[in-house]
Amino acid sequence: MSNEKEIKIAIFGGSGYGGSELLRILLFHPNAEIVLVTANEHAGKAVGEVHKNLNGLTDLRFGSAPEDLSELGDIDLAFFGLPHGQAIDLIPRLPSHVNAIDLSGDFRIDDAETFKKFYKLDHAGPIQKKFVYGLTETNRETIKDAQYIANPGCFATATLLALAPAVANGLLTGRVVVDAKTGSSGSGAKPAANTHHPQRMNSFYAYKPFTHQHVPEIEQHLHSVGEFGNELVFMTHSLPVSRGIFASCYIELPKPMTSDELAQIYRDFYFEDFFVRFSEGSPDINWVKNTNFCDIAVHASGKNAVIFSAIDNLVKGAAGQAVQNMNLMFGLEEETGLVFPGSNP
Repeated sequence: MSNEKEIKIAIFGGSGYGGSELLRILLFHPNAEIVLVTANEHAGKAVGEVHKNLNGLTDLRFGSAPEDLSELGDIDLAFFGLPHGQAIDLIPRLPSHVNAIDLSGDFRIDDAETFKKFYKLDHAGPIQKKFVYGLTETNRETIKDAQYIANPGCFATATLLALAPAVANGLLTGRVVVDAKTGSSGSGAKPAANTHHPQRMNSFYAYKPFTHQHVPEIEQHLHSVGEFGNELVFMTHSLPVSRGIFASCYIELPKPMTSDELAQIYRDFYFEDFFVRFSEGSPDINWVKNTNFCDIAVHASGKNAVIFSAIDNLVKGAAGQAVQNMNLMFGLEEETGLVFPGSNP
């Protein structure tokens, strides 16, 4: 495909944080033309009226989702930024030529019983086999040929990018402990009692111990990266910030290693990956905020090692990675429309 071609895009669910970030990125993507963006409760409103950061930057208005999705005949790609359980109904009704990238958890889990346990929903059925897991750095070649992408969860993205090199190189010998923390935007735009930012801004607490829905997708994908039969202890916490995920991943190595030796394995694994950067000491969520980067730091002491990773949960953890996958699906350079720095401070 020529880099001059426009990709005609529909965004289902454009009023939430994920949809807002898709709009922010795609409005300035050189190959993207947004022809439809839905938000039923805001239908008829200007995008810039709902997302004040986009005021004056687009004439788009929110519409209602069409009842008959066959009306999307001129669409090349549909993004779904809807709550869990909605894309399951919509994506099978798309015209056969339309590609789809789903930002919810509807198509991430292959096993029907596991999906039911963690999402309290019935499995998607036969269409599930057509979905490719969209962790770009580890699944790049498969994504290029995919029609349907299940975009990874934000916690899963940070954790998998931290652990994939260790799994691929056979470096895990014992229990894996992941201590992950997220900002309040990970809970979505609509406040709830325990996720609303005023509740979180001066507080710190754990939630969903042993039951977080990203656990099965982490385990599932690590099995595809290499030999993985380790016990995974995964704990999530609420950070008193609005954006960002910081994951601390503790592993036991098969032999004593230095930090430099382990870091070199990680650098070799990601040597072609523009959006994975390495930090001395520790990453900082401020350095990746509003960007598509994942910053990683690696430390070892004998057989004990820790890998720190930091991402923006709404960009690399959602909309940015979705656009990264779009670029691969349509034969574009992977970084197209995604090369922008964060801010300092």
